[in-house]
Formats: sequence, C-alpha cells, structure tokens
Amino acid sequence: MSKTTNKFSPEVRERAVRLVLDNEGQHGSRFQAIVSIAAKIDCSANTLNDWGKKAEVDSGWRAGVSTDMAAKLKALERENRELRQANVDLSRFRSGRVLMLGWMLSLGVV
Repeated sequence: MSKTTNKFSPEVRERAVRLVLDNEGQHGSRFQAIVSIAAKIDCSANTLNDWGKKAEVDSGWRAGVSTDMAAKLKALERENRELRQANVDLSRFRSGRVLMLGWMLSLGVV
C-alpha cells in the first residue's frame, strides 16, 4: 500500500485531464496547456502530465498496462505470495510431525 496520501480526488484528476485535452488548442502545445492548468489546481506540471498519460493508457490511446490490469496483477501477486507462504508453513508443519513421530518411535512411545 502506498505510504503517501493522494491530495487530489479521482474526480479532480479526471477534470484536470479533460481540461488539458479541451484547452490544448488554445495553447502553443499540450505541455503549455498542462503547465497552465497545473498552476490553477496547485499541482506540478509533471504530475498532471502523468495523469494524462495514465488516462490515455486506460482509454487505449497509448500502449501500457491499464490501471485495472495493474490492480488485478497486484492482487494475483499478493495471492501467489500468500499461497507460497502457506506451502512453506505446511511443509514445516509436516516435517515437524515427522520428526516428532521419529522421536516418539525412538522412545518406544508409539
């Protein structure tokens, strides 16, 4: 989980990206539109540019891993990690039981 908090809600991010796309023609370049809008919402131009790139990936306009796919991958990796740990725990439990049985056999308890 991220240790930083998001200063901007998803709605504000979406609106800012939409403003960039809508006002791109009024500025000399897309980056100039980003700089202008970023100043108005008090975020860095680089941050707003990243939001725009992520929105393009999510909409399929740009190659990359979408937000939904990244979340699914993260969940699957977490599940895989948990299953691997469960296998290790089970293996340790089984080997402990085998050692216990061997110890009991050597004492003639069983």
